[in-house]
Amino acid sequence: MAADMADVTVADDLEEQFLKNLVLLFRAEDSYGAWEGKSDEVLLAPFILDKEARAAMPIIGDPDPDTLWRLELFYKAVGITIEKLTGLMATPMLKMSHEGFGRIVLIAGRLVVVSKHLRDVHRFGFPSQDKLVADGAKLVRDAVALIEKHRVVAEL
Repeated sequence: MAADMADVTVADDLEEQFLKNLVLLFRAEDSYGAWEGKSDEVLLAPFILDKEARAAMPIIGDPDPDTLWRLELFYKAVGITIEKLTGLMATPMLKMSHEGFGRIVLIAGRLVVVSKHLRDVHRFGFPSQDKLVADGAKLVRDAVALIEKHRVVAEL
């Protein structure tokens, strides 16, 4: 039972680290201080798309620059969290068509630690902040496990 409690604490801590890194990255982009007095929840609100908001968006559409920026921030936060946990830089690489289809990979050394096909990027978002954090933490957790398993390749 103690091991189960430790796993919950590690998971919560990982989610907290990911959220902190995402907010820090978001605030780092604020060169004019427009978001200085805003809460973290207000900053993260554009990442949240409930079922109704997602359904209201057209099926076909080009992603706007703000959506692409949020997508990049999300995966940068994943990479930074991986780096803080492993000491190895995980660099995101994004290839996207103008229609919102593409792929993102995060690479540590010569090891691909995250590989994700992207569809309907113009609808990028999460149903809740909890889901945003859980998905980011899961990507980090899986990437760290890969790095631990193939550390030699990740250090090349």
